[in-house]
Amino acid sequence: MDDTPSTPRSDLKPIQISERTRPGSSTRDIVFDVQKLSLHYGSTLAISEITVPIYKNHVTAFIGPSGCGKSTFIRCLNRMNDLVPIARVTGQVLYHGQDLYGPTVDPVQVRRHIGMVFQKPNPFPKSIYDNIAWGLKILGKKDNLDDRVEQALRKAALWDEVKDRLKSSGLALSGGQQQRLCIARAIAIEPDVILMDEPASALDPISTTRIEDLIHELKQDYTIAIVTHNMQQAARVADMTAFFSLDVSEGRRAGVLVEYDETTTIFTRPADKRTEDYVTGRFG
Repeated sequence: MDDTPSTPRSDLKPIQISERTRPGSSTRDIVFDVQKLSLHYGSTLAISEITVPIYKNHVTAFIGPSGCGKSTFIRCLNRMNDLVPIARVTGQVLYHGQDLYGPTVDPVQVRRHIGMVFQKPNPFPKSIYDNIAWGLKILGKKDNLDDRVEQALRKAALWDEVKDRLKSSGLALSGGQQQRLCIARAIAIEPDVILMDEPASALDPISTTRIEDLIHELKQDYTIAIVTHNMQQAARVADMTAFFSLDVSEGRRAGVLVEYDETTTIFTRPADKRTEDYVTGRFG
């Protein structure tokens, strides 16, 4: 989380859940209030009119068949799609009540508050230490740098494994360790939210379990949104689950939000037949 004057934290106040149809308790704070969000790539509609809240200190999973726009959606939450020249967003993404797509909002500042971990581990070709310290230095957070690096690695459950080889290359770590290093790199700059796009899909079962355990720990301090193709993983780690599917009506093929509720409800008592068919393996 950046502490420069251009993005004062006092402007980012939580808003309360409204009386609209919302799953769960009416006392939870909303971090993201997404309203009728659509995204086009050129003339192609990728996701259509997504309306969903994402709650503070919850893990929210986005599940659904391949190509239904799950990754596209979470990339809207930190304006990563801005990097695609033909992408165009309509609708509204409120972050603590502030419109992320407002004309005065700096996307770089957005990404300092809302970090991202990608499907394939992507450590920098630098030492383990420098992988963590690099972002801190860029932001001018050079005081107590050793402590900051250690705390980030501890939070990512990696410190005990690397504390004696901090000057070794991050690329020399195992796949699971590299992914935890990327998580440590994301949390070192103190974000508010961590977005995870299939963070364990390239990992073995043991590394996957460690990432899932880490997600449980991290939600005490962060709001987490995770895209996963693994329904069992969503059931294990998520408090809330959103099911996306493809709408192929009217000559279009766009991702739509079918259902959103507490994870236990989605997997045991879904309200929509499409959700039931997907979570029971009848399609997808």
